[in-house]
Amino acid sequence: MIYVCIPSFDEASTVGLLLWKIRRVFGEFPREYQLLVVDDGSSDHTAELLEPYAKVLPLTVIRHGARQGYAESVEQLLRLALERTDRPKRDCAVLMHADFSHGPEAIPEFVRRLESGADLVVGEATLSGEPSRGQRWLRRGAPWLLRGRLGVPGVRDIVSGFGAVRLVCLRNALRAQSGSLLSAGDGWVANAELYARLAHHARRIETVPVVERHDLRTRAPRRTAWDAARSIWRAGRIIKVPVAAPPRPGTPLEQPAGAA
Repeated sequence: MIYVCIPSFDEASTVGLLLWKIRRVFGEFPREYQLLVVDDGSSDHTAELLEPYAKVLPLTVIRHGARQGYAESVEQLLRLALERTDRPKRDCAVLMHADFSHGPEAIPEFVRRLESGADLVVGEATLSGEPSRGQRWLRRGAPWLLRGRLGVPGVRDIVSGFGAVRLVCLRNALRAQSGSLLSAGDGWVANAELYARLAHHARRIETVPVVERHDLRTRAPRRTAWDAARSIWRAGRIIKVPVAAPPRPGTPLEQPAGAA
């Protein structure tokens, strides 16, 4: 089973069409899948828009009465995928955004990499559609801001919001962490912390080139590049997840005692 996890806040103009695009992808790439969406206290009509989709698609919607933030939404989606799976060694979760910046046509390649033995796959983005100069700089500079604190061997786009993980790898990461998996911050920082924690339990990590489309968004960015940079810098000073050693080819995936 492939669990497509989509955090959403005020994305009524895009999330419905995105769900149909994902359905079309799986029509040409026959795999079992479920759509998991968090409506994080949206102030637009996201909740009403998603209701009819739940009747015709394998869709579960989690609604927050008040906004809890991106990190909380992502962790809730991943935990739900883990609760539902009965084959964590085979099943996976794909994380992507609801605003059209991530194209679902890349999902099959993520899944193929996992089926070939990877445990963590990160989409390394080429930015398209006139993102600001600050956004371009920050995407390149985020690994430097987080150096020695949050990092993944072989992954340059550490703040990418488009990735996939084998669920047994996620389960091991959750068992190794007391409390919340994501505690350093929101947005890009949450992505960096997620990959850093998963990397310690992945026997193989791969990247897939993707295009991040800023011209298809129907809303302005929720924070400036400067605000994001300060958030990344503060998080890097607060939390440190030691950079995982590069996985050795053929190394068995770590299994807790009694794991299925």
